[in-house]
Amino acid sequence: MAVRDNFQRPVSNIRISLNSGCNLKCIYCHREGECKPENPMSIDDIREILLASERLGIRSVKFTGGEPLLRKDILDIFRSVPAGIESSMTTNGTLLGPMAMDLYKAGLSRVNISLDSLRHETYKKITGVDSLDDALAGIEAAKAAGLVPIKINMVLLKGINEDEIDDFIRLVANDRHMILQIIELMDLGDCPYHADLSDLEDHIAASSKRVITRRMHHRKKYCYSGAEIEFVRPFHNSEFCKHCNRLRVTSDGKLKPCLLRSDNLVDIRGKKGEELDALFKQAIGLREPYNS
Repeated sequence: MAVRDNFQRPVSNIRISLNSGCNLKCIYCHREGECKPENPMSIDDIREILLASERLGIRSVKFTGGEPLLRKDILDIFRSVPAGIESSMTTNGTLLGPMAMDLYKAGLSRVNISLDSLRHETYKKITGVDSLDDALAGIEAAKAAGLVPIKINMVLLKGINEDEIDDFIRLVANDRHMILQIIELMDLGDCPYHADLSDLEDHIAASSKRVITRRMHHRKKYCYSGAEIEFVRPFHNSEFCKHCNRLRVTSDGKLKPCLLRSDNLVDIRGKKGEELDALFKQAIGLREPYNS
């Protein structure tokens, strides 16, 4: 059974950043809330974190970056995940094509693919590189390998990709292996592209055949025009915090109780066994809703 924090929220999911480096330079990147990350953790540290997670009743892990596929030991990392924990990964997809089947065989269950435009010029404007074809090839390779359901993470950017919503809906429509996540910009810096999702979500909700409320973060999934669509709004949705079940680990080995805070980190690098378990419980005790 998962450990609960002081607000009776179960901690059943852990999100581990494997590195801070990336092969893209997205204009809005918040680097998983990391301020000045040091050298990334070793695979030995990651193994110990996964074992502690299993002992504390955590049942799913999501690996992120940076771009996690830049790590040379990525397959060994997935092989290190205990059998009782489901593993997923967030990636930009540009390196996924040649690796998808090997990742599946190593234990990866599914992927989230960050994709903010389906137009070459706009994709390059957002990421600094025109790797759109590679990202789309990554999606197809993930399908072929069975890394499903694939969640397409589209960050809505004011004045940049707001007119591509219909294109993304068509991308995932009538495909039971794909879900569209429209994400509110995490405005942790000076990025001026924050778009309001309220009117768009209201429109989708009003026209949906079915609405499903997910357990995690109490998010709603809309069945709309043959597509499954979710909205991720951490800044302006108190339900997001009220139902949060996630603990984060920075790429340099610090437990991060909340994405939106960096003043309560717990250093776990080099720790193992009972000492590590105690530090996990300390971090869980520091969890509190950012939006109340």
